[in-house]
Amino acid sequence: MRTSFDFAPLWRSTIGFDHLADLVDSTLRQTTEDNYPPYNIERSGEDHYRISLAVAGFGANDITVTAEQNALTIEGRKPDDAAREYLYHGIAARPFRRVFNLADYVQVKQASFQDGLLIVDLVREVPEAMRPRRIQIAGAAPPASQIEQKEAA
Repeated sequence: MRTSFDFAPLWRSTIGFDHLADLVDSTLRQTTEDNYPPYNIERSGEDHYRISLAVAGFGANDITVTAEQNALTIEGRKPDDAAREYLYHGIAARPFRRVFNLADYVQVKQASFQDGLLIVDLVREVPEAMRPRRIQIAGAAPPASQIEQKEAA
């Protein structure tokens, strides 16, 4: 099932979000049936996030975490272990690749491995130059305190 989105109302009031439609479209094209390994995405603060992947059967050396611009890629590959003979093999250890799209200024702070979970901590750090600031309007009436001082004189 393919759902079409009308972005016309969004384009009326935004500038520079042209890539948003491409991002939504590529996300909808990804197969939703591949849910291995299971994961959680948590918000642990206003600008702090955590991704936890359940990677039972994998060791820290079997997993690679790669941070690129606006993308986090987590890959796992277990070395072939032909020496073992399983009577029942219930723990999935198949190779996987998960890609998470990151917003601007979201950076990976650390990755750790504990209790069969890969934990990746992320933080959004907006540069000082990009934070909101008040713009003085030229030719505007002076502040009220200056008006009161002129009237008193």
